[in-house]
Amino acid sequence: MSERRNVLTPEALAMMDAIARTGSFAAAARELGKVPSALTYSVRQLEEALDVLLFDRRSRQARLTAAGEELLHEGRRLLQEMDAVANRVRRVASGWETQLSIAVDSILSTLTVFELCEAFYALNPPHGPGTRLRLRSEVLAGTWEALVNGQADLALGVSGEHSLPPGIKMEPLGDLHMVYVVAPHHPLAQAPEPLSEADLVRHRAIAVADSAQRLAPITVNLLPGQDVLTVPSVGSKLEAVLRGLGGGFLPDSLVDEHVQAGRLVRKEVRRASQRVRLWYAWRAGGNGGPARGRERLGLALQWWLEQLERPATRTALLQRHGGLPSRSLA
Repeated sequence: MSERRNVLTPEALAMMDAIARTGSFAAAARELGKVPSALTYSVRQLEEALDVLLFDRRSRQARLTAAGEELLHEGRRLLQEMDAVANRVRRVASGWETQLSIAVDSILSTLTVFELCEAFYALNPPHGPGTRLRLRSEVLAGTWEALVNGQADLALGVSGEHSLPPGIKMEPLGDLHMVYVVAPHHPLAQAPEPLSEADLVRHRAIAVADSAQRLAPITVNLLPGQDVLTVPSVGSKLEAVLRGLGGGFLPDSLVDEHVQAGRLVRKEVRRASQRVRLWYAWRAGGNGGPARGRERLGLALQWWLEQLERPATRTALLQRHGGLPSRSLA
């Protein structure tokens, strides 16, 4: 057992990751600054110690076996955990995180997110306080998944209520009012209101794909048997609706300008009020332990949470999808 443990070094796991990403031993060797024979030898040592085959020798490319896929997956997770431990140690020493990863649902205001980034870097211009920001665009359950899987420290726009695992805290961000819109040349633009489900099901819906990889994806406002065009973000959904490729529910704050300009037609539907409650959540404890007070958080995360406590920030994230930049978030 100790021999198997000894071969699972960060270098060996990084080697597996490089081979899988580049697709060949030669390319991985160039990336790692080694010769291909050295990588081949290291992989064979790893296979012998674990008593498994990690790569299919029948393939010209570096094709992983099922065992290799599992080692790659768990190895990447372990490397992330090692990085997280190093970051936590540095945070204890300096107070500022090396990196802060923020998952942002694509339904929120991108303009406001970047205004917050500007304000953050202005704490110590031009580079900020030394914390690298990493923004992730997610959709529906993918926003929550990025947080609970450790890929994000802060998640903005979490959909639905969740049972909180240890070390996670959540607060309400606010409500979005969703409206059904179509292009002026769409067949439903002139249909009598309110639209019934029978009216909607005869026409293509534009839906945003849930970005969750492991959690059950969330499906919203789709009817059985309805034709669907699936797109990767809320912005692309708006573009598809503007082109008349289908209809869909979008935040009223996002489509209001287009409705006023005649580029979209808002239609009443025979359904309950389309209000969506969104949340923001963050990792409040280390190593899966109990959630701790704000004073134990990194200073970068503390700063972002302080901004989110302001009603103006929360409102801007939900409603400011266009227009001039605001200086009220600094």
